[in-house]
Amino acid sequence: MSKTTGTRVLRSNDDFGNVTLTLNRPEVHNAFDPEMVRELTAALESIQDDDGIRAVVIAGAGKSFCAGADIGHMRASAKFTPAQNRKNAAESARMFHLLYTLNKPTVAAVHGAVRGGGCGIVSACDIAIATRTATFRLSEVKIGVIPAMISPYVIAAIGERQARRYMLSGEEFDCAEAWRIGLVHDLVEEEELVTRVGEMLGQLYTSGPKAVHAIKQLIPKSAHSPIAPAIVNETADIIAGIRATAEAQEGLGAFLEKRKPKWAEEPKAKTAAKKPAKKR
Repeated sequence: MSKTTGTRVLRSNDDFGNVTLTLNRPEVHNAFDPEMVRELTAALESIQDDDGIRAVVIAGAGKSFCAGADIGHMRASAKFTPAQNRKNAAESARMFHLLYTLNKPTVAAVHGAVRGGGCGIVSACDIAIATRTATFRLSEVKIGVIPAMISPYVIAAIGERQARRYMLSGEEFDCAEAWRIGLVHDLVEEEELVTRVGEMLGQLYTSGPKAVHAIKQLIPKSAHSPIAPAIVNETADIIAGIRATAEAQEGLGAFLEKRKPKWAEEPKAKTAAKKPAKKR
């Protein structure tokens, strides 16, 4: 296990290619300011280009996952020039988009309070696992602003109908409602969060890395295309190309030979490493 520490984002790497990025402003419930946005963006950019990384976990230090944008910074922005405000907004928008389109699977490990942009981070991740004590709120409207940058990801996660209710009312909802509307996938007790995240990482570890990337590109393409000849033909072309790749041939060969594919082999000379748990 290796660990590097930044000011606002902590990064931890394990021996199986998993990286945990922990939002680290617990004194303000991990609200993100421009510095945190830049640190998280830089971390994601470095992960994007690292073929040795298999999956990414986003977590929060302290009592909360993320309280969204820093209120103090937002208030101070009233004195910024239009160009400064546009620059800060563009940096945050890019961070969310980079998280959403990252070429590795992403898992949000959610606990405590999740507010505003925190819901955006959860929505931008591929998989979200939350504790039963977590609470959620798209609270921007309560302070006279709107959830503009996170709206594409939140609406993709919970749908337009639910977004209308919770973005307009700004009301708090609990983990059961977050699960019902599709914001999170799994609910666990507080003490089981790390174990359940490990189980999910175990599942991702046995998935073909290039296939994972291809699926992440396929889902939004298929989700936003009418079921018409264009998408029918495109998906046929995609699978025809995938089947001929070295990774697919290795996976098919491993299945027929009743062995693990090469990407699922345990790291050599790292016998002390703790393998991500498999799903029970």
